[in-house]
Amino acid sequence: MPVSVARIAVLALALLAGPRLAAAGDLADFNAAVEKAAGHNRVAIGYLRTGNLDLAALEIDRLREAWDRVAQRFTTKRPAAFDGNPLYGPLWTTESTRFVGIDLMIKMGKPDAVANALNGLRGDLYALRKASGIVVLADCVRDANAIMDGFMVYNDRALDWSKAEVAADIAGKASVYGSVLDRCETIAGDATRKTPEFRRLIDGAKASLAFIPQTIAKRDADQLHRVLIELRSFDNLLAFRFG
Repeated sequence: MPVSVARIAVLALALLAGPRLAAAGDLADFNAAVEKAAGHNRVAIGYLRTGNLDLAALEIDRLREAWDRVAQRFTTKRPAAFDGNPLYGPLWTTESTRFVGIDLMIKMGKPDAVANALNGLRGDLYALRKASGIVVLADCVRDANAIMDGFMVYNDRALDWSKAEVAADIAGKASVYGSVLDRCETIAGDATRKTPEFRRLIDGAKASLAFIPQTIAKRDADQLHRVLIELRSFDNLLAFRFG
């Protein structure tokens, strides 16, 4: 019995969809594997912030093991989403060298240098994904951190409210930061978005932002200081847990 035209069409669509689905799966697997390593990176940086180099070193060992698994799987198996990305190939050598430097800095007792190296790994992954138009939650949180850095310039009780551009810029930065939080919430996906920890941080930051218009209207530098400290706290916790 001859194959129907409809059946041929279905088979053709399946053949076309197969490579696309496989490519999407490769990227999802890559992102998941990298996120496992990134989790250890975040914890290590957290320990370094509290001055606990010994616990940071233990977490870095776990990070190295997780990164080795990423490298073994993906060094020669580039996800299609990274095709043509010039940062992909050098990534593996760069990070291998970085881990050698981290070991040396740990032995020398230089926690700041270790933290800089760990943040360098995060930055390299951010740049890699950005070059291919890929955004994950960690990247969105990094963007939020950068905006918050700029916002903190107004953490000044001697703020000159007589300058009209001051109020306008504060309002603008608050709006941009809120928009980025909305984007992070969307990128996070249902599972993460519903977790109590994520909700507490996102909702807490948005609640703090809601005070900005009132603060501007009152020209209250003390209140602005309190709001910015709250926002910085939520922002740091987002970076520590999801960045």
